[in-house]
Amino acid sequence: MLTNVIRGFKDFLLRGNVVELAVAVVIGAAFTAVVSSFTESFLQPLIGLVGGGGVTGGSTVVDGQVFAWGDFVNQLITFVLTAAVIYFVVVLPLKIVAERRRRGEEAGPAAPTQLELLAEIRDLLRAQQGLPPTTDEEAGRHAHTGEFPRPV
Repeated sequence: MLTNVIRGFKDFLLRGNVVELAVAVVIGAAFTAVVSSFTESFLQPLIGLVGGGGVTGGSTVVDGQVFAWGDFVNQLITFVLTAAVIYFVVVLPLKIVAERRRRGEEAGPAAPTQLELLAEIRDLLRAQQGLPPTTDEEAGRHAHTGEFPRPV
């Protein structure tokens, strides 16, 4: 039971989609830092100039309440830039590859051969019996071709 759960989790982690998603999250986080730095270093001073300059640039005070609309605009720009880059760098290329696979222009992941499936079944059965996995030579398979010898 536990081995099935672990095997299922391993299969889930090794799927292409999960790996691609993890890469996208890491790249997105790193890129968000770059965009945040850009907005703080360049856009925030511009918004401050448009909003009247100085310390309170990009904010409005009404009856002692500060409305920091410049900070909101900075965060909005950060979000839009990050979303645009993630879309054009990650989502759109993956969508194009998926469309090509659907049309048959690009091969998908290679399916295991019958021989590989049989060897995996053999090894699983041996593991259930508490036996070590069989090597190719012990199984009677030719190491260089992977084929079993034909009976005479």
